[in-house]
Amino acid sequence: MTGEPLIITCAVTGAELSKVDHPGLPVSPDEIALSAHEAVKAGAAIIHLHVRDEAGRPTQRTDVFMEATRKIKERADCIVQYSTGGAAGTPVHARIAPLSLKPEMATLSMGTLNFGEEIFENTEKSILAIYQEIRGAGALPEVEIFDVGMMDTLLRFLKKGLLTAPFHVNLVMGVVGGIGGDLKRLLLLKELLPTGQSWSVSGIGRCQLPLAIQAMTLGGHVRVGFEDNIYYRKGELARSNAQFVERIVRMAREMDRKIATVDEARKMLMTI
Repeated sequence: MTGEPLIITCAVTGAELSKVDHPGLPVSPDEIALSAHEAVKAGAAIIHLHVRDEAGRPTQRTDVFMEATRKIKERADCIVQYSTGGAAGTPVHARIAPLSLKPEMATLSMGTLNFGEEIFENTEKSILAIYQEIRGAGALPEVEIFDVGMMDTLLRFLKKGLLTAPFHVNLVMGVVGGIGGDLKRLLLLKELLPTGQSWSVSGIGRCQLPLAIQAMTLGGHVRVGFEDNIYYRKGELARSNAQFVERIVRMAREMDRKIATVDEARKMLMTI
């Protein structure tokens, strides 16, 4: 298969796990930067960034985002995509604070979700507030879709002119409380996407590999990394974030699908 170059995003740490779950989870700015460098060297063009405080807890502190971003940029040329989700329960004013650093991309979740045993709250008012902050920072929004209702919200916002192109869509599948991670549901979400819309898939846990393969086959892009999955195969912890990226690169090459460079990814995303 040939077609548009494949953009690989790597979510190197997330907000839910700790070193108890995986001893190699990067939590300090230095660890995050090293893991990002390895992932970019392996083929990732985008680093999806959460950060942790000095105790390893998730934080939206601007100073930590600044330090992690600086250290990533010292090691690798890549698109750094800030999470505005934070951890479940983080207030909106804290979630948007790092946007003052003007990242190239930032995420925008399109609805409230039962996130495992917690609630990831995104009222329409907060969605619009975060969206305006992202646009004000000059960043490209990555719209995060965790369920079918969020896709409906996206389409309604587009129809009303509350959200406008360009933006990228990431289909997050397999979260407990969100849409399941199987081909039938992926095809449903893809069918609902606006015509010509750029999209990627984040498969959670064991959904990661099959959904990545299906997304590549369908012309979409792929996100991998410890935020979404720490197991390379059943019962075997992945060695690193880069190991996930390397596997996607090998598979894409077998499909005759070129891996997007960072410059190609920038051009593709900014001209959607």
